[in-house]
Amino acid sequence: MMKKDRLNTLTNGIVKSNPTFRLVLGTCPTLAVTTQAINGLAMGAAVTFVLLCSNVMISLLKRVIPNRVRIPAFVVIIATFVTVVQMVMKKFLPSLYDALGVFLPLIVVNCIILARAEAFASCNPVLDSALDGLGMGFGFTLSLTFIGIVRELLGAGSFFGLPIGHLGNVSMTVFILPAGGFLVYGTLMALVNFLTGMAENRKYAASSHKEKKDEKEAKV
Repeated sequence: MMKKDRLNTLTNGIVKSNPTFRLVLGTCPTLAVTTQAINGLAMGAAVTFVLLCSNVMISLLKRVIPNRVRIPAFVVIIATFVTVVQMVMKKFLPSLYDALGVFLPLIVVNCIILARAEAFASCNPVLDSALDGLGMGFGFTLSLTFIGIVRELLGAGSFFGLPIGHLGNVSMTVFILPAGGFLVYGTLMALVNFLTGMAENRKYAASSHKEKKDEKEAKV
């Protein structure tokens, strides 16, 4: 794969195929843990680590794993790295471990990780699989962190747990409740898709204009 293609693989998950806003994957942890920005960042980092490691391992073993048992094999590989994350977080970050709760072990069956294992890592080289895992993980982390920032600001008047002036006096608790999570998620998804659609339309218009210009020059 050429350098440009690898760059596209790395950046694809950040905007164009963002797993949260564009592919709508992993919505359960997205809505559940983003009551605070730090929780979103921690969950995103955990998923990124598992994505990167499992993609690399599955790519390395793709010729060894029998096709009939590939999904169970993928789950075992993913579960191994999730267990590592759990043990490290429980030892060194117990407060975050408690805050993420059941959604930390549920990374094992996270749609994003299983989808990338099946659709990309199982049929691509190791380096490309690693870049795909990093890009998708980074896009997921950005999305969860941003949703957490919005919900925390509006719902608690704080930023990463730090109170902001008197904002807490006018905060709206609904934004750190499930209803507020759906509202923020839906609004940001609509905004991201609107902006992405505009960018794609501009790119298509510029490409069409260039093609027409080239045709005119060729006729001359």
